Amino acid sequence: MLTLYPIRHHGPGSARSVARALEANPPATLLVEGPVDADGLLPFLHDAALTPPVAVMAHVQGRPERSVFYPLAEFSPEFVAIRWALARGVNVAFMDVPAAVTLASTEEAEGARAEVDVDAASTSIEPADAVRADPLALLARAAGYSDFERWWDALVESRGEGEAVFSAIADVMTAVREGDEHHTSERDLVREAHMRHTIRGALKRGSVAVVCGAWHAPALTQDVLTREAKADVARLKNLAKAKVALTITPWTHGRLTQASGYGAGVTSPGWYAHLFGASEQVSERWLTRSARLLRAHGLDASSAQVIDAVRLAEALATLRGRSLAGLDELTDATRAVFAWDSDTPLRLLTDELFVGEVLGSVPSGVPAVPLEQDLAATLTRLRLKREAVRREQVLDLREDVGLSRSQLFHRLNVLGVPWAKAAASRGAGTFKETWTLRWEPEFSVRVVEASRHGNTLVRAANTAVASKARQAPDLAALSELLEVARLSGLPSAAAFTLARLNARAAEADTAALLESLPSLARLARYGDVRQRDGDDLRPVFRTLVARAAAGLPNAAHGLNGEAAEALHAQIAQADAAVRLLDDAEASAEWTRALHALDAEGNAPLLRGDAVNRLRDRGELNAEHVQARLELALAKGAPPLDVAAWLVGFIGEDGSTLRHDPTVLALLDAWVVMLDADAFTDVLPSLRRALSRLEPHARKRLGEELRGLERTKEATEINDLLGAEVVPIVLRMLGVTSPVGGAP
Repeated sequence: MLTLYPIRHHGPGSARSVARALEANPPATLLVEGPVDADGLLPFLHDAALTPPVAVMAHVQGRPERSVFYPLAEFSPEFVAIRWALARGVNVAFMDVPAAVTLASTEEAEGARAEVDVDAASTSIEPADAVRADPLALLARAAGYSDFERWWDALVESRGEGEAVFSAIADVMTAVREGDEHHTSERDLVREAHMRHTIRGALKRGSVAVVCGAWHAPALTQDVLTREAKADVARLKNLAKAKVALTITPWTHGRLTQASGYGAGVTSPGWYAHLFGASEQVSERWLTRSARLLRAHGLDASSAQVIDAVRLAEALATLRGRSLAGLDELTDATRAVFAWDSDTPLRLLTDELFVGEVLGSVPSGVPAVPLEQDLAATLTRLRLKREAVRREQVLDLREDVGLSRSQLFHRLNVLGVPWAKAAASRGAGTFKETWTLRWEPEFSVRVVEASRHGNTLVRAANTAVASKARQAPDLAALSELLEVARLSGLPSAAAFTLARLNARAAEADTAALLESLPSLARLARYGDVRQRDGDDLRPVFRTLVARAAAGLPNAAHGLNGEAAEALHAQIAQADAAVRLLDDAEASAEWTRALHALDAEGNAPLLRGDAVNRLRDRGELNAEHVQARLELALAKGAPPLDVAAWLVGFIGEDGSTLRHDPTVLALLDAWVVMLDADAFTDVLPSLRRALSRLEPHARKRLGEELRGLERTKEATEINDLLGAEVVPIVLRMLGVTSPVGGAP
């Protein structure tokens, strides 16, 4: 006997109905829509250590980027049916085409990522495909429900007619598919042929129950099994297969949503999980959870508001002709009662309740690549847990645990698994790192991909760094890679990268040398402080500074404006690196290079910048700076060259102008003497130079300039005009005028 249970993927109402139907009429064999080559993983789905959501994952061996996923949530009918069968010792198996066939069918997309979800081969659904993608949702909308599960609950759960409604759904799908050629693809025809083939084999052993997507039910009836027996043999003949490996990987609610691009996704996994777990007082419990979450974020949400929201949701359902309040009514009630004129409450609830982001977990015995096993062991040792929520980790690098966690995060980033992202640390000190952690399901795929580098995190990260060092395009990339290797605690990779850097430095141009300095300076300054082993990098830094300093004057000669600006940015970074390390030998070489920049023939922008940096270092006193400013502002100098010189001289903070009134007065006098045309030419450059300053600094300069004008006006005194106010002031003070009249 064959019994079909057409369901909606990830539907809690469907899941409850399937469990009830199976309990009432247990089959000898249960077949579930899923790849037949994953049958060996079925026992793990009943393991107490497995927590949904999870996904059966298959990938091409040697090409883990080519993968296919079959997601399962706690409210997925397939998951509920599998656990029901395993708990009762009923034979259970998948019946869909093997994942090996699915992955082989995408082989023509060479080099592209082939990530396929069951019943969701694309990330977007055309209107014409809506019937195929989610036929039961269309039936719910036709009945006046925007939420399929509330329609299903009203139609099935509240009436207790589980098995009868499955027959009705199959009849409706048969009517929808009659004469249909547009919505049923060649891929569907092959899949359904394989399902029928599996069902025929299972029927030989007794009664069979089939849990499948509603769309496929009309193609799996007993009549079709008999009619298509010969045709199915032809359809399944000579199917290409790839060599694949299968496992179970953690999944998230976020990846079950339609918004994630999953074609069989649902709108609100958190809502469906709530529906599955709460058979009574659904609205009351949902709104109570909403209020609790809002209070946790410091927002007002009282019990009285919960009562008002429940009543409002029920009233809205009645007005809309629905027997039960669905997610639309509950959301509208939440917006009216809790949100008022702010969208903050709904935004919080969307992330934490409507989606209800959780990350599943899998048992330790699930097949996995050695790199994944090493990662799991490392996480256990360091007391870290992969979670789908965003968490902040502040590490103290003076502690063994903090340093080990930092090295783990850096190694994973090297391997292309950005679980942890560096964030700005609050407070002073170089012993602290702050990381933001959030695990995404695709990171499991990336771990598999990274396993080509090695079977342990240390070995894989070492190999990955060495590979990147061989392919590094310039010194800057090598310098940054060296920093990464040291931060990751990979001494052998760091030594290899340093050797490559030394070899490339001998033939590098000045720009590349300058760009390599910041990373080396950080390493040389903080490497020992953070207890990371490695050779002293100061000699390497001194060598690179000396080479850059030697080539800088030639690099700065005769540049156009755009090239000068690019070199100016590189000089600024290099200067900061030299200051950070504060090495006497490197500082002396750099200072000589700055003096060489302050010479005729070099780009005006760089000459002005060199004067500013030499003044900051105490190499030029006030008289020297004033002399150079007077020379730069000399009459007859091209206004655009003067403006470029000033851009470099004013610098990022404008400290010279703010703290040296003489320099400010010279600049003011130069601007005043410009004719109208020259002033128009110079104005954009001056505005650009001054726009870098903070608002308070610009305000201070404005006040200083007004002070210069007042000083000039005060020197022009009219004695006769001033004497006229004296009698009035004397009378105000009560002083009697002397005999003879007013003074």
